[in-house]
Amino acid sequence: MPGKDLKRGSRSVAQPLRGKIVVITGASRGIGLAIATALAAEKCALVITGRNEAALKRAAGALAKFGSSVLPVVCDVSDPQAVAALFATVKRRFRRLDILVNNAGVAHAGLPVGKLPLAAWQEVIATNLTGLFIATQAALPLMKRGGVIVNNLSIAAKKTFPGSSAYNASKHGALGLTNTMREELREQGIRVIALLAGATDTKIWTTLWPDAPRRKMMSPTTVAKALVSVLSTPDDGTVEELTIRPSAGTL
Repeated sequence: MPGKDLKRGSRSVAQPLRGKIVVITGASRGIGLAIATALAAEKCALVITGRNEAALKRAAGALAKFGSSVLPVVCDVSDPQAVAALFATVKRRFRRLDILVNNAGVAHAGLPVGKLPLAAWQEVIATNLTGLFIATQAALPLMKRGGVIVNNLSIAAKKTFPGSSAYNASKHGALGLTNTMREELREQGIRVIALLAGATDTKIWTTLWPDAPRRKMMSPTTVAKALVSVLSTPDDGTVEELTIRPSAGTL
């Protein structure tokens, strides 16, 4: 009858993501936390990660109000052993993984190539590019047809910003990796989505550009809502790239 949810399997048409098992890296703040919040509202079961235990516990507490399962796991995605332990926990708890959101990322101070310390370069590449590879490789054995991998790359995966050499390189490389993964996983029925968000009001700007005009930026919630809409697409179609930019400016 009109006004009532139509049922399809164990999930309603009104909440097609209900019951999905989701891992979100870097979920203690910013876009990662906003995505976790949006998916908690959709009644997904969440595993959220971050490097700061206190911040992760605060995030888990905030997500608990939605009544969904939330498991916080401290994890540095650049550490293969930590990532292996994370997905071993997922396997023990849920036996499967439906959605992986590779969101963890770091930035560096705005410096030209000639002045960027090697340590800064290595940290950014290790987290934003190698970490994405490590997490995806560990997650794939738990994923089956209908699964989705979302890589949060930022608009920096296609645009170049002076003073952001390591960040740009990591995101450009991650887009190449994402495109390769998509083609490799098509036959397995696993969708791969590149999330290309423009300037979003998060703490990363404190490092990238302290004086950035935040009033022209999107909120993390805006990005999260767009992603949930895409994740709700039936399995016979996919959005391969989700580009979302602020309507107030050109950032």
